[in-house]
Amino acid sequence: MKEKKKIRSSAEEFDLTISDLAKDKYLLRLYITGSTSRSIIALTNLKKICEEYLEGRYELEVIDLYLKPSLAVGDQIIAAPTLIKKLPLPFRRIIGDMSDKDKVLLGLDLKEVKNT
Repeated sequence: MKEKKKIRSSAEEFDLTISDLAKDKYLLRLYITGSTSRSIIALTNLKKICEEYLEGRYELEVIDLYLKPSLAVGDQIIAAPTLIKKLPLPFRRIIGDMSDKDKVLLGLDLKEVKNT
């Protein structure tokens, strides 16, 4: 009986550890369509925001849908550029060229929503 409790607490401890790691690290995936001006603008804007607000705490994966169209299915991409925030949870999706800094910060949970 004690072993069950011990295993359970180890699992809980593991979940807490993973949860703590996920809070610090941002895993982002940006879907673009080739080297169009909109794709380049989105990537440039996103890199600026990440360096300003998440320096050293993010991992950005850029996926060109022209080269890897099958990867869009898993994240249900219907438009590009689209940014997917995989971690920390909750999962978020931001569509556009990332020029609206406030919208991107809200989507990344780096800015609180103001109730007016």
